[in-house]
Amino acid sequence: MTEAPATLPPVSVPAASDRNATVPAASFPAATVPAASDRDAGLGLRLLAADERCRRAFAEPGSLLRQLAYPAARRYLVADDLAGLLPRLDLLRARGYRVSAEYVGEEIRDEAEIEQVVLAYLDLLAADAGPLQLGFDLSNVGLLVSRGLAVRNTARILTAAAAHGSEVVLSMERSELVDEILPVFAELAADHPNVGITVQAHLHRTERDLPGLVALGRRIRLVKGVYAEDPGTALGRGPELDERYLALAAHALDGGARLTLATQHAELLAAAERRGLLAGAEEIEMLHGVRPALLRHYREAGYPCRVYTTYGQSWWLHLLHRLAEHPAMALRALADLADPSAAAFGADY
Repeated sequence: MTEAPATLPPVSVPAASDRNATVPAASFPAATVPAASDRDAGLGLRLLAADERCRRAFAEPGSLLRQLAYPAARRYLVADDLAGLLPRLDLLRARGYRVSAEYVGEEIRDEAEIEQVVLAYLDLLAADAGPLQLGFDLSNVGLLVSRGLAVRNTARILTAAAAHGSEVVLSMERSELVDEILPVFAELAADHPNVGITVQAHLHRTERDLPGLVALGRRIRLVKGVYAEDPGTALGRGPELDERYLALAAHALDGGARLTLATQHAELLAAAERRGLLAGAEEIEMLHGVRPALLRHYREAGYPCRVYTTYGQSWWLHLLHRLAEHPAMALRALADLADPSAAAFGADY
């Protein structure tokens, strides 16, 4: 049996005299945008940072992705190379900041590329005259090839850094590598007083790991943690993580740790100040370009402050992680695409 065709309801056409009448604005519902929290936006940026398709596209010769994103990356990348980095480190020191430097890169398995990274740090130490802290991932200096290679390469850098009066603070990576990173740190700490370690407050295991790390007597750099992890492994951003960060900082200070509070979170730092944690910490550290005016506020208040700088060509992951730290900066990044001159170095320090 064939169905009868559907019929439309009759349309009422207004009289000619009514067709130009003003329709009240209330007749149309206001356009709405689904609410998105900073936590959700940050997670999205971290997932994008971890997307292998983007990483491959960025690494291709003549990468269009690299060209398009570079104006936004300039806000967080101090320089493309060593020659550009050195005068900017001096500028920050002249304004009263301590400085750290990282030669940005992805996880590396090729031994020739690994050697290039090691030489980049040795060249930096040879060329820079001021006090310096280096930071890097063990996965960039050989850990993905072998533990022995990572230990040998890091020891080379630590030895050169000691002669320079500088130190090295190892970065922490995704949770799958923590059990490989911590034994390397412990081995190096036995012979190198100038080595430190980064710990991530969001990882559930950090509450168990911290006492043993503090007992080694080396610098502890406390961060929230930037990698996207499942709930069974880590806390998401929010008040619970903030409270854990403060508790970990208190435990580290109670154990006599030389503590770096590395965060750009204004409310978290204010809470740390109220609890006396800023007075006990050795320094406040912020990543270059994220919230320089906030760091300047604490420097002017008399707290030792450090700017964590990065340089080099492999900056895709660094850019996405910086935006994830403060998702509102994604709008700033889009504005930087339109006006690259807005990211002038040092303007807010």
